[in-house]
Amino acid sequence: MAMKKRSGTMRREKTVEEYADGILQHNRVMLAQAITLIESNAPRHFQKAQDVLKLIFPYTGKSVRIGITGVPGAGKSTFIEAFGMYLCELGHKVAILAIDPSSTITGGSILGDKTRMEELSRHPNAFIRPSPSQGKLGGVHRKTRESILLCEAAGFDVIIVETLGVGQGETIVKDMVDVFLLLALTGAGDELQGMKKGIMELADLICINKADGDNLSKALITKQEYESILHFLQSATKGWQTKVMTCSALYKEGIEEVWNMIQQFITHCKERGFLEEKRAAQMKYWLGAMISDYLYASFYGNENVKRTRPMLERKMMNKEITVSEAADQLIRMYEQRK
Repeated sequence: MAMKKRSGTMRREKTVEEYADGILQHNRVMLAQAITLIESNAPRHFQKAQDVLKLIFPYTGKSVRIGITGVPGAGKSTFIEAFGMYLCELGHKVAILAIDPSSTITGGSILGDKTRMEELSRHPNAFIRPSPSQGKLGGVHRKTRESILLCEAAGFDVIIVETLGVGQGETIVKDMVDVFLLLALTGAGDELQGMKKGIMELADLICINKADGDNLSKALITKQEYESILHFLQSATKGWQTKVMTCSALYKEGIEEVWNMIQQFITHCKERGFLEEKRAAQMKYWLGAMISDYLYASFYGNENVKRTRPMLERKMMNKEITVSEAADQLIRMYEQRK
């Protein structure tokens, strides 16, 4: 049995079966340790993590997977805490996987563990896991998707995946959840000037936050503006017109309506077989993304490529060779690595 020395003591590494049994028994400590195993970049941890996933895989797939993004200042953390608390009080078990910005020096999570949702983090039905993006959103393909599976096997029936923010990985997150919610603010006209049309086309539900006090009338006007714009955009889900709602996460108003609309969307998808189709398509996309990530890392990690690339780049700058010729030479060197 593998042994690991730490703090002067010998600590036995957990077996695959111990990880799986702990997760299926809803052991939060074991769940957190299993996610750490999956997030590890150490080659020796990769196969063990995959073996754990194979054991828990039959117990996955029964949650509602919700992706949440929002413009800066939209109040994502406040909304997720209010939304999560509401669901927990209904008896749901809620896991939040928050993809945090990473320190460019250490690669660690800048926001730290559970610092943004203190009330929710103390609720017995909630599990919050901030994960550093490590400067490369491609890592989300495997680590966040596999963390979703672990959380489902641990009995969490609502999984919330929070993105870094508008323009930073929405498509990646959209392709791993059942419903995608865009959190917005009042003043749609100004806001939409800087918002890509594609982001709105990803959303199944748009919720205008901070609809309270003097801001309530503005929020209702903004809601109408969004609804008018959405008529000219392609719907994210077949047969479903993207819904626009208002809420106040701070005062916990409109949260119940958001959950009811999400349930209507899930029912719409299930009755038409869309949910099963979507998850199957996501698995295929995941495979392609994983292959792309592997080939990218393998190519740029190749010693011949690393050694020759600077020289070819200088030739390109001096107009001695074309970009296509440089790429062709690098690819040939990579293919001859064996």
